[in-house]
Amino acid sequence: MTASSVVGLGIPSISRTPRVSVDDRPDVPVLIDRFGRVARDLRVSITEKCSLRCTYCMPEEGLPAIPTQDLLTASEIARVVGVAVHRLGVEEVRFTGGEPLMRADLTEIVRLSSQAAPGVPLSMTTNAVGLEHRADTLAAAGLDRVNVSLDTIDRVHFAELTRRDRLPSVLAGVRAALRAGLTPVKINAVLMPETLHGAADLLQWCLDEGVALRFIEQMPLDADQEWARANMLDAEHLLDVLSTRFDLREIGRSDPSAPAEEWAVDGTSSTVGIIASVTRSFCSDCDRTRLTAEGTVRSCLFSDEETDLRAALRGGATDDELGKLWQGAMWNKWAGHGIDAVGFVPPAKSMGAIGG
Repeated sequence: MTASSVVGLGIPSISRTPRVSVDDRPDVPVLIDRFGRVARDLRVSITEKCSLRCTYCMPEEGLPAIPTQDLLTASEIARVVGVAVHRLGVEEVRFTGGEPLMRADLTEIVRLSSQAAPGVPLSMTTNAVGLEHRADTLAAAGLDRVNVSLDTIDRVHFAELTRRDRLPSVLAGVRAALRAGLTPVKINAVLMPETLHGAADLLQWCLDEGVALRFIEQMPLDADQEWARANMLDAEHLLDVLSTRFDLREIGRSDPSAPAEEWAVDGTSSTVGIIASVTRSFCSDCDRTRLTAEGTVRSCLFSDEETDLRAALRGGATDDELGKLWQGAMWNKWAGHGIDAVGFVPPAKSMGAIGG
């Protein structure tokens, strides 16, 4: 069986029942799953620590600390990136957290990963607190661009949402990223009832600064587990609000695996995106694979099943052996998150602990 013969299977139903057998996996190098999806986008969490305490992501006291010896080192991360790219068909890598800037050796992680996978786009999801001091060195090390998490440009509201008064540092970080050429800079804003009234102001700020804005429907990945489907704002509600101030023309998705649907703003080339993870699920086109800060493969944000690569790394496994472990983990990926299914149970870990 070839990869091309598997890719037409489609997603018949949502199942969260883990499967352990890989006997029926086709003999192909790519990270294919039972439903024909191929993972080419790698998200690498490098820490659980964060400089903010966003209410939808982190508990007020922060996440339990991961012992330093349990985190992958810079050289281990680079080796895994090299395996993913050269053996498994991964085409882009993004570093996440927690907050990646909390790792003192972030520049070394980027530099070694760039050397391990030359020419492969390296990006980072960050809150941009302190980025103004490191943007140039990260760009020189091989980082290509950044996504910045920013839900509001109102300083008081920002402090309420993040439990930290750090908005000026975030805005300075965004501008430093632009100067350093870490572009395109994308702003990710979580869509919540608390942020809806400022959505248009945030969009206008992004248009003025020359950065792309994407709103993301809130998912059940909050540390306090207070998410409720009935309280969630959906994409249609946001569009209604933005349309009172802007002329929006739907563009859609240029790439089926891209999570954001795009709208042109006021007849210009500027766009606003909406990632409707809940109401317009794109599980059937998902192309992501995730590595946690402790070195485990996680095939889906909503799966608590993880495959340990760290033990294999430190136990003398070859690159081929690491690749086979990874292939097996992705072959058993669920059909989808099943948020709308009866009896849906959120994952035990929050977004901050998994990596975005």
